[in-house]
Amino acid sequence: QVQLVESGGGLVQAGGSLRLSCAAFGIIVSLSLNSMGWYRQAPGKQRELVATITSGGRTNYADSVKGRFTISRDNARNTVYLQMNSLKSEDTAVYYCKLQSVGIDYWGKGTLVTVSS
Repeated sequence: QVQLVESGGGLVQAGGSLRLSCAAFGIIVSLSLNSMGWYRQAPGKQRELVATITSGGRTNYADSVKGRFTISRDNARNTVYLQMNSLKSEDTAVYYCKLQSVGIDYWGKGTLVTVSS
């Protein structure tokens, strides 16, 4: 039983920055063996991958956010972060945290990011 709790979403002007956090609670003591990811879903659109980070710290980004977003993790605190800079209107979406475990993925409830022009 794992629960993921996202925080840090809100309203920001285009060109601004936000930092999202995702903390894991439950039977997992450490995230050291788990890959983590951030996904987003805009109104009327499919959920899409934003960024992933492996247990070893290797990262991958969607082309649309490369150079602007940074994913990181602190295994000792069971937390993953998404630093978002140079935000655009197209980044407006609900952002979800995902933990990849053996045979099952865990998802948070999401946090809303709204970017105004």
